[in-house]
Amino acid sequence: MAITTSAGFSPRVDLAPATALFHSLSDPTRLAIVQRLAARELRVADLVRELRLPQSTVSTHLACLRDCGLVAGRPEGRQVFYRLTRPELLNLLAAAEKLLAATGSAVALCPAYGIEAAHGVDGVQR
Repeated sequence: MAITTSAGFSPRVDLAPATALFHSLSDPTRLAIVQRLAARELRVADLVRELRLPQSTVSTHLACLRDCGLVAGRPEGRQVFYRLTRPELLNLLAAAEKLLAATGSAVALCPAYGIEAAHGVDGVQR
């Protein structure tokens, strides 16, 4: 029997699935795709246009999200419309927004994962 905290969170003995979930959302491109799919179904061409990224990049990140079970494609003729598969993902994103608002810039200043770590002290993206 798992112990549940007052917030309803059950600590897991095996953290690998949770680690994989958060890793799948840790890439800025994948997170941008998830944010856009939270609003509506989109095709790869729509995401390419909105994100201003190469089609191959968008397709690669969509494949990752699909392999993780977070998005699915719906064929319509010769096009495929992508959508989020789990409404719980919207709750996770909303909780993340609340946490970010509560912590202010603390996460952005984190030396391991913050803005300077991602862009380097010289401002060059890593």
